[in-house]
Amino acid sequence: MSNLNTDTYSVSDPNKLQINVPERDLPIEPMTMQDLDREIHRSIDTVSEEFSGGLEFIKKFHKSVTFFGSARSPQDDPYYQKAKELAIKLSNNGYAVVTGGGPGIMEGANRGAYEAGGPSLGLTIELPNEQVTNPFVTENFGFKYFFTRKVCLSFSAEAYVYFPGGFGTLDEFFEIMTLVQTKKIAKVPIILVGREYWIPLYEFIQKTMYEKFKAIDELDMELFNILDDTDTIVDLIKTAPIRFEG
Repeated sequence: MSNLNTDTYSVSDPNKLQINVPERDLPIEPMTMQDLDREIHRSIDTVSEEFSGGLEFIKKFHKSVTFFGSARSPQDDPYYQKAKELAIKLSNNGYAVVTGGGPGIMEGANRGAYEAGGPSLGLTIELPNEQVTNPFVTENFGFKYFFTRKVCLSFSAEAYVYFPGGFGTLDEFFEIMTLVQTKKIAKVPIILVGREYWIPLYEFIQKTMYEKFKAIDELDMELFNILDDTDTIVDLIKTAPIRFEG
């Protein structure tokens, strides 16, 4: 994939910014209107099935905590081990552990729940190269679309725990933050694990988003907690009310 060509970028003259457009991996075949109509109806049917099936899947579990984090973290990564440790403690307190079902941090959390004998759930996604369901998932539901999966990952969890991760992790973090900020879902614990990773983001939120641009309110910075101690995290999650009475 071609990257931004920084050699042609001039800070003094943003008009000189040039971007190399990568070739498409797959050619786009022309479609007739009938083909397009059939594809739209297939997509609508799939979306409906994923929403109904995924939400029914999650509703089977009285209380849960959703984990997010990098799919690239190896088993000897300290955050993989911390995700496993936290999941064990949450499982011992009666929480189902929900992840995207993949490797890395997701595997660490599922592994902890699995070894503790608790529900270890995976909401998996079809990806061309990356996603493989980890062996510690005891029950899973598969998705084609990210947006349907995202809704189900955020449905009725008692807390959301974020470990260091990539674009997907940050996407999920700001999605939940927005839903809580706009009161589309109830305020629940949003916990960021790993000060070395999250403090720079907090400083951007505070100094740039709030102080410089006034793009958020001061209280918005209290919507999440940066914590590393697993016992403290469990204690905070236990204070949250049960969002769904099954």
